[in-house]
Amino acid sequence: MLNNSMRCAGIIATGSYMPETIVTNADLEKLVDTNEEWIISRTGIEQRRISDENTATSDIATKAAQNALSKAGLKAEDIDLIMVATVTPDMAFPSTACIVQKNLGAVNAAAFDLEAACSGFIYGITIAEQFIKTGFYKNILVIGAETLSKITDYTDRNTCVLFGDGAGAAIISEVEAGYGILSTYIGARGEDGNLLIQPAGGSRLPASQKTLDERQHFIKMDGSEVFKFAIKIMGEAAEKALASCGLTKEDIDYLIPHQANTRIIESATKRLKISPEKVYVNVNKYGNMSAASIAVALDEASDKGMLKDGDVVVLVGFGGGLTWGATVLKWKNYGR
Repeated sequence: MLNNSMRCAGIIATGSYMPETIVTNADLEKLVDTNEEWIISRTGIEQRRISDENTATSDIATKAAQNALSKAGLKAEDIDLIMVATVTPDMAFPSTACIVQKNLGAVNAAAFDLEAACSGFIYGITIAEQFIKTGFYKNILVIGAETLSKITDYTDRNTCVLFGDGAGAAIISEVEAGYGILSTYIGARGEDGNLLIQPAGGSRLPASQKTLDERQHFIKMDGSEVFKFAIKIMGEAAEKALASCGLTKEDIDYLIPHQANTRIIESATKRLKISPEKVYVNVNKYGNMSAASIAVALDEASDKGMLKDGDVVVLVGFGGGLTWGATVLKWKNYGR
């Protein structure tokens, strides 16, 4: 049981940033053997955003963070910790979070990256909650940011249609009792990590002419196996997170899932037996942005006024690792 004297942690502001360049399905038809109908029928994706060659993950993460700080009415100096969830860091070290700290001028913040692929934003929220509840920190910036275009193989028709770039951020702080994060649930199954992988570039396969020639620095995925895993774990994770705070799927007012593809989202929606009108979907506009996906969708849903005070909002995702996570929020619109 949780200590009832602990503080309540919640999201007081969100922010996002999307690169300006749009790549449509018609654009991809010029690169690989694919077509609009095939892409939409299997993924629901119509377009995605792509960063230019001079833009790194820290650049778009910084802009999303600035957006969130502005909405919260906070200064960069008010942030105690910065976490950047990403699989596309600027470099191995220093961390992208440290670069964001410098960019923001968040001189009082500790900073580190976390890597749980598409589940990274929920992992970050889970970590942040612990620091806020105990009073160790007051304001934490959790950012999901990716420039997946940098590691996408545009000769692989099965993966190049899926991914896009973007960044989303949330500020986690103490909130009034009864609101904020009600529960989180995270997990991993490392034995299936080879189903979604960037093989080279680390200590296992350092960069070499051989790894470059074999295109081992790009995303590799067993799409059918990942799909089967995803449609099962999304519903399970959401139900476990709900159960841990005494709620059921009937209590969900809004579901914000990882935006991998529409078929996975539809399967999760059916498993949870909730109305599609209660599910926020933007995968058609942005594709799969990994750790940024849920963060951007949450910011958009909030900005559109879809989330009302008192709503039970469930964030749920899965990703490489394999990993998964779900967060249940009692929503409140702060500073709006």
